[in-house]
Amino acid sequence: MKTRIVFTYLMVMFLANSVNLRAQTQQIQSNIKNKTVLLINSHLRYPGLSEGNLNRAFFDKAKEFFINQNFRVLETKIEDGYNVEEEVKKHMQADIIILQTPINWENTSWIYKKYIDEVFTSGMNAQKFLVSDGRSQNDPTKQYGTGGKMQGKKFMISATWNAPKESFNDSNQYLFKGRSADDALFNVAANYLFTGFDVLPGYYCYDVFHNKHIKEDLDAYPVYLKKALGL
Repeated sequence: MKTRIVFTYLMVMFLANSVNLRAQTQQIQSNIKNKTVLLINSHLRYPGLSEGNLNRAFFDKAKEFFINQNFRVLETKIEDGYNVEEEVKKHMQADIIILQTPINWENTSWIYKKYIDEVFTSGMNAQKFLVSDGRSQNDPTKQYGTGGKMQGKKFMISATWNAPKESFNDSNQYLFKGRSADDALFNVAANYLFTGFDVLPGYYCYDVFHNKHIKEDLDAYPVYLKKALGL
């Protein structure tokens, strides 16, 4: 009789634990499904010189990755045109924003700067992205750049460089003088820091006109995203 009672008790506990585990798993899956990513492609086509195929490939690789992770995917290809207010809404909806960009003359294409000026100015005027630059007359400890409202969101750059990887993180190199690729693009990330985003280390494909490892770089991109985002 005691054996039967103990067995029944163990079965009840096992079933209860199974139900709890299933509920926790469903909750985790639900949380992932509710995540939204905004993918921005800032490539500007130069016929015969830069058609955008490589940046499109990285963009599509990221899109495939996030779809497989059950994210809601929002997309913007700046060159195709955009509505400023819709882009503000996308920024508000997104948990993660990834900029896919070529590096033209050591910066993004000019259309991306125009995009940022228009979208962030609109988000500022509506007090959706930030309330102020962070400073306060009543509290001198408040620092410039801390007035953002986008905390909890993440921003990351994925860029294609003509510069070789060896030109970074080496103080003997003429151009970047020991700076990392993230350092070289800090001005791009700073807009997002200013509004409260966490900025993740970027993913970079170097020396694109001579790189014999582009396929490997593409294949490694989803692995990097999974690790960087903790998925």
